[in-house]
Amino acid sequence: MLFRSTLSLTTRRHLLTALRSSTHQPRHQPLALGIKKLVSSRNFGTTAIACDSTVKESLHTLTEDEEMMREVVSRFARDVVLPKVSEMDEAEKMDASVIRGLFETGLMGVETPADLGGAEASFMSAILVVEELAKIDPSISVLCDVHNTLVNTVFRQYGSDHLKQKYLPLLATEKLGCFCLSEAVSGSDAFALQTRAELKGDHYVLNGSKMWITNSDEADIFLVFATIDPSKGYKGITCFVVEREMGITIAKKEKKLGIRASSTCQLSFDNVRVPVENVLGDVGKGYKIAIEILNEGRIGIAAQMLGLAQGAFDAVLPYLFQRKQFGSFIGDFQGMQHQYAQIAVDIEAARLLTYNAARLKEEGKPFVKEAAMAKLYASQVAERASSRAVEWMGGVGFTRELPVEKFYRDCKIGAIYEGTSNIQLQTIAKLLAKEYKE
Repeated sequence: MLFRSTLSLTTRRHLLTALRSSTHQPRHQPLALGIKKLVSSRNFGTTAIACDSTVKESLHTLTEDEEMMREVVSRFARDVVLPKVSEMDEAEKMDASVIRGLFETGLMGVETPADLGGAEASFMSAILVVEELAKIDPSISVLCDVHNTLVNTVFRQYGSDHLKQKYLPLLATEKLGCFCLSEAVSGSDAFALQTRAELKGDHYVLNGSKMWITNSDEADIFLVFATIDPSKGYKGITCFVVEREMGITIAKKEKKLGIRASSTCQLSFDNVRVPVENVLGDVGKGYKIAIEILNEGRIGIAAQMLGLAQGAFDAVLPYLFQRKQFGSFIGDFQGMQHQYAQIAVDIEAARLLTYNAARLKEEGKPFVKEAAMAKLYASQVAERASSRAVEWMGGVGFTRELPVEKFYRDCKIGAIYEGTSNIQLQTIAKLLAKEYKE
């Protein structure tokens, strides 16, 4: 073994029992029990990879805890999410029982400390959760991704002790969060936002609107970026914790090409009163929070696109060795072999880019360029893999009876949100220029 775990034999048995019993109803409860016992017995996030100093691990080397987390999520995705995918897509709405299952299984506070209700797992574990869910449904994957890698992380890294104690337990166990940055005039130019926050005694009053806000139809806790003084430019941007009950209005729910079950809404703020203590981070430093968290979030989107590509590939490959034409399986024709071999290479390359960016982030090393590369390439691979999957299945692949057409619709968003592909290229080029000019 290249790695060891501080996981006790008793705890391993708890989780393995949960995995074996996860086919019983209600299906997600044994999985949740396993994670909770795992967390209660040890610090989930401190598993060491202990190796002989002469042996170097591959990027596929996971800790034992990460392997178990991946298996738990894979079972949850197959048993709980898969039966609901088509129904949610057609209705363009999340099934409340699936969201509830995510909380009960312990997947909505992956990196949150155990004493605040979370799993206290590694960042890599969060990335594996996103990847595994996306193999079955990218809509559920992005819900979990935004909640974990953006919302929870902002609270952990920038929140006061009061805000952490108040909101992280809720976000780990029952309340969905969303990240409200984009506006009609501020997409890629995020700091051109116009939502205002005016200080009035012991509270701020928010006025303005947001667009393209993921999770907003189901969310209870909103991280809202607004400017306290437009004359200060980006230095006036501040992050506020806003609860739905404070008066947020869902102005419009978008009807989208893909990830239809994932809610994407316009929000309105009309004299919404927010307590001064709900400023997250320092006043005027919201721009710093947004920049840093989106760099990290791009690894999550890379994982989502990676999972999508793998899901499409896994859905179509068995068909190639069931369908015969001219007396042979279509997967045995050389022209077809070359195509699926190339897609397999592309997916593996995307996985290595994504895992590398995640490990760099965990190690505290620079990762912005690698995160941009991972998101850019994984989104490109997702498009290629899902498009090929439709083609390889022929006419039946074009119907909504099979999952590949949904993967094809879902993939396009990867080139758009959390930084368009052109923004990723610009980021990569800027960092390369800096590197080679020095």
